[in-house]
Amino acid sequence: MERRSLLGATAGALMLGGLAQVPAEAAPSAAYGNHADKDADDGKGGGKLVTTFNVISDIQGDLGDFTQALADIKASNPHSSGMAVAGDITPRGYDFEYADVKKTLDRGPKPREVAWAIGNHEFYVPKWSDPNTLAQDTWPNGTTEDSLFRSFYRFAGRSRTYAETTFGGIPVLTIGTERYMHFHDKSLWDEVWMSEAQFQWLEDRLRYWERRRKPVMVITHHPLPNTVSGTRSKIYMSDYLQPDRLLGLLGRHRDVFLFSGHTHWDLNLSDWYVRRVVPGTANLDGFSVINTGAVQTGFADNGQGGEITVPGHFNQGLQVDVFRDRVVIKARDFATGSWMKRVSVPLATRI
Repeated sequence: MERRSLLGATAGALMLGGLAQVPAEAAPSAAYGNHADKDADDGKGGGKLVTTFNVISDIQGDLGDFTQALADIKASNPHSSGMAVAGDITPRGYDFEYADVKKTLDRGPKPREVAWAIGNHEFYVPKWSDPNTLAQDTWPNGTTEDSLFRSFYRFAGRSRTYAETTFGGIPVLTIGTERYMHFHDKSLWDEVWMSEAQFQWLEDRLRYWERRRKPVMVITHHPLPNTVSGTRSKIYMSDYLQPDRLLGLLGRHRDVFLFSGHTHWDLNLSDWYVRRVVPGTANLDGFSVINTGAVQTGFADNGQGGEITVPGHFNQGLQVDVFRDRVVIKARDFATGSWMKRVSVPLATRI
């Protein structure tokens, strides 16, 4: 797809039966707006707020909108325990682009903690002979795959793609590709490849936190097929080289929340949130999948199997409020400083 590969230009209350997914607006617990009164303690401790955090994605060099998003997050969620960024941190993956993001963060308002996921735009340096000259015909223009990962690792402060942190005691797992596939197969580009070690780590951590009765927030850049907005289009059906294995792991756990970016599809769409049931997992409730919107540019279905740009100033993200008995996810328009919609997801096991 041109715009992604060429830079320049709970449980019981949500039973699904045989359905693969259900949009948030079809769920009986879904509602719009902030409705802070419904988020208050229920008087029995079940509604006690455990933590709140934010999720954004696809900054892609739009540091003005990134600054605006940071300011709005501070104003609308001053007690946020952290911010997850679901990939496409930079437009191309140059070290100076990572440095620009860091400078923007340091100018503030800076989140207490940031969890970074790697995106496909972190691998676009090889398309350029220098920062000002697009040269795809001579890809990779002297750039090595290892150097691209090293740049991300230095920025994120770790030594591998996948990682774990906590926001206010709630586990946050970031996952992502461990190869840029065009270096390995010339017929591939941005497809996600995950190692046996990453799959085993993910399986172990999901089991660990399930035993401790905690919901798990999983942050990934690329969306899984047949989940949120856009993922039934051929554009996004093949982003993962091992989709069934990843779905099989996530689909066993009712209190997993998967946040994905990459599509830039508008959070106004009805399938911004879905429950995904994975056959063979013995979990008929499925797990939650949430589109993160985007900081830089929005897209929607053009009605012909492709995409169209969302007009106007587009800058969207999420606020996630974790209670003892439910997780409330709110879509936020950072450009207008307003709430777009909201879904409340009951937890299978109370924290």
